[in-house]
Amino acid sequence: MFALASAMLWTGCSQKKTDVANDSIVVDDTVMEDSVPVDTLEELIEETPMPKAADELFDDFMFNFAANKKLQTSRVKFPLTEDGGEGKTYKNKSSWKMDHFFMDQDYYTIIFDNRRQMQMGKDTSVCHAVIEKIMLDKDNIKQYVFDRVNGRWMLTNIKHSKISDSDNASFLQFYNHFATDSSFQASHLANEVEFTGPDPDDDFSTMTGYISADTWPAFAPELPAGMIYNIIYGDPQKGSNQKIFVMRGIANGMEMEFTFKKEGGLWKLSKMVQ
Repeated sequence: MFALASAMLWTGCSQKKTDVANDSIVVDDTVMEDSVPVDTLEELIEETPMPKAADELFDDFMFNFAANKKLQTSRVKFPLTEDGGEGKTYKNKSSWKMDHFFMDQDYYTIIFDNRRQMQMGKDTSVCHAVIEKIMLDKDNIKQYVFDRVNGRWMLTNIKHSKISDSDNASFLQFYNHFATDSSFQASHLANEVEFTGPDPDDDFSTMTGYISADTWPAFAPELPAGMIYNIIYGDPQKGSNQKIFVMRGIANGMEMEFTFKKEGGLWKLSKMVQ
């Protein structure tokens, strides 16, 4: 199921908001039956206009942008500048290829410095955002830069850079190792990792406790590796010694948070929330 819902109607780049009841795009599960070709599904999505409210919050816009080919083409500022580091190229409308970003998987990932920053996705003053496609195994980051121009989100340019030049370089290099090496994981846990998750004895309750290195294998989740995404809202702070790594489901309500802290030059997992 592909569902895009806008919980609020946000106006301009101010803090004013108005509740909206049903301003959303929904493609029902029934259209996902094997009898419906992918091309037909995309046509159905394209025929559904994006709610005006979706232009006020970047997350709402982005899900529409990644699913609707017609909308995506209309929201790219052509000729689009792509800076490859060694020179600039320019993409014309005729050469643009549809990019579904993280919609081809069940989740997307975001890296925050603190919990206050986690609220930026709901901040109506945000008029600049960046989607980062991070190729961990290739030391490369492809940044899609979006700006809200006259109330409409637009992809304004694309940049390429090395992970080693990123503000998150230290954490990303650590995470690449942490996500792929169980021994490395065990040696980079805090003395006690705070854990909050569903209570196996009660579907409506959560349980909180602590995980030690000895019990970590029983709790260790499968983490995305190779390539991940990140969303930067506005201008984040630099040089943070804390990172909150979030895995967020596209349409299934799943969310996991991993809090890492850098102490004595080493990143360690200190908290996990399921």
